[in-house]
Amino acid sequence: MKALLQRVRQARVEIAGQVVGQIEQGLLVLLCAERGDLPAQADKLLAKLLKLRIFSDAAGKMNLSLQDVAGGLLVVSQFTLAADASGGNRPSFTGAALPDDGRCLYDYFVAQARLAHPVVQTGQFGADMQVHLVNDGPVTIPLQF
Repeated sequence: MKALLQRVRQARVEIAGQVVGQIEQGLLVLLCAERGDLPAQADKLLAKLLKLRIFSDAAGKMNLSLQDVAGGLLVVSQFTLAADASGGNRPSFTGAALPDDGRCLYDYFVAQARLAHPVVQTGQFGADMQVHLVNDGPVTIPLQF
């Protein structure tokens, strides 16, 4: 699984002008399931992002985790993270999980996140979404398991 984490002051997801997920301080997670991914990879990814020390402490040093700051988690499906643009000008997405497999892993990840963290919001798998965010820092970190 691949994820792109963005530390945010706030973020929201809209579909057709309606807000479907919204957080204040926390992490926006763009999540991509790839072919062959298993729930164990989702578990490792979730454990890492919950404990990743990328929030500032009182001295301004990145030393606190999402759990330490009680921040929100906004999880958005993003199959385009599997893009391969090495062959030409149109990216290939053949590395992305098939839609049913991707949905299962996305739903699994979200369910596990809700068990482990109190504030979890989402987009909608497969929808045309508009993501609005105020990137804090900016801090943007790719993860892959």
